[in-house]
This record gives sequence, structure tokens and C-alpha cells, in this order.
Amino acid sequence: MEKTQPIGVFDSGVGGLTVVKSLWEHFPQEQIIYFGDTAHLPYGPRSPEEIIRFGLEIVDFLLGHTVKAVIAACNTSSSVSISCLQEKSPVPVFGMIEPGVQAALRKTRNKRIGVLATKATVKSGAYERTFRLSDPDVQVFSQPCPLFVPLVENGSIDRRETYQIARSYLKPLQEAGVDTLVFGCTHYPFLAPVIRHIMGETIHLVDPATEVVMKLTDILKPDGHAGKRPQSLFFASGPVTSFYTAGREFLGSFPFTVEQVSLNSQGTAIDKRESTNRGTIST
Repeated sequence: MEKTQPIGVFDSGVGGLTVVKSLWEHFPQEQIIYFGDTAHLPYGPRSPEEIIRFGLEIVDFLLGHTVKAVIAACNTSSSVSISCLQEKSPVPVFGMIEPGVQAALRKTRNKRIGVLATKATVKSGAYERTFRLSDPDVQVFSQPCPLFVPLVENGSIDRRETYQIARSYLKPLQEAGVDTLVFGCTHYPFLAPVIRHIMGETIHLVDPATEVVMKLTDILKPDGHAGKRPQSLFFASGPVTSFYTAGREFLGSFPFTVEQVSLNSQGTAIDKRESTNRGTIST
């Protein structure tokens, strides 16, 4: 494994771009190979068997681009399939659960921590188990938020209905008196302004994206590495227009185009169409 090799990142959609942004902010010369599995979005309601199969196919695809490591930026995949992906992959695979847990434990003062996550992540109990392994006294309140992912993917962040939905999800956590909230899905940091508006300025918000990047320091290129930023590659398994629109808004000035591909069971692209820099598809 060479530091000059790219790093692979995957998610069920645009949420993993929070990890990409953090990577580029701290390691601007890092090349990224990103896969958003939008054809199977959302992962939350899917079975563990499906989530594991999708993960294995995507990791195989990323390995085809000679990545030096893979970040499973999808918390649902991290909670359900990370051990299987780590066992099968010849390169390191990093999940989102442990980094987010450790950051939350550093921030909390009353040991009452909320986790916003998909149904699959909540059902897996991964966050609760990881928290209690580090601190048996911590109280964890997990809240499934099934509508958050489609709201982010559709760019519906500032709409009135988004605030109404967020209030319904956050009310039990407010009543529980949590002082720290973990974004248990990489889509959710897109909604941070909405969540902070409802929860108040004193709430500690934990984004595991930043934390997982810090865990990879030893295998990433040094910050400030001389030279031109390498070209990163972005792929989506479903239509790319909405993916590009949401990604362009979030990544801002960072260079960004996306190609649509379909994968077979060996993680090989069997269909490929490139988007223009406006996010429309050309054949």
C-alpha cells in the first residue's frame, strides 16, 4: 500500500460527501474514489443481507481503482456489515460508529447522549453496544429518523416540513435531557442548522465524519503536500442529477462531477454514463 494511492469512500447517497469534505479540508492532496449507492437508497429499511451484499459489491468496485483503504461512510452499513467487509477486504475498512462514540463521550457532561440514525442502525444496537463498552454508565437514546435521508437527497433542507419532521424526531431526545447528539448517518450533518435551531445552542453535535478522518492520519498524504490537487472520481448507481445538485451545494468550490454506473455481483461496472459538470446525464 502506497500513500499515493486513492482512498475509497462509499455511502447510500450523498451523505458520505461529509467525509469527503473533511478529507479535503485536512488532506487537500488526497485523491478520492467515491461511490453513492443511490439505486438502493435508502439503506435504513433494508435487510442485513442486502446491506452486506451491497457493501461487498461496492468494496470490490473500489478495489478495482487500487484504493489503499475504504471508509464505509454509511452508518447503516457500518453498523450491519463492517466486520464482514473488514474480513473480506485486503485493505483496511473503516466504519463510522467507534469514532462518533468516542467523540460524544469526550463532549457529554451529563452522560445522556442521543443518536439520530436510520431504522437499520437503531435496530442493530451498534451504537448502544459501543458506548457501553467504553462507559457502562452512559445513557443512550437512539432515535430513528427515516425521513431525513430523502429530505437531504431531494434538497429539501430549508422547507417548513423539514422543521416539522425534525421537531417530531427530536422531541423525545429533548424530553430525555440529552446534552450531546451524534449524527448516526452521514446525511444528517446537512440538517445541522435545522437541528441546532430546534435543540438550542448548548447542544453538542457530533459529526463522525471529522472523527474518522483523524483516525486515518497515518495512511493519508501529509497536509500541505505540494502539487496540484489530484482528480477525484465520483460514481452513483442511480440517476446523478439530484446527487450532483446536492453534492455541488455541499462541496462548494471543490471540483465535482459524477458518473452513473451499475455494478454486478463482482463489483464490476456493467453500465457507465458520464454526467456533465451541470449534473445532467449524457450518453
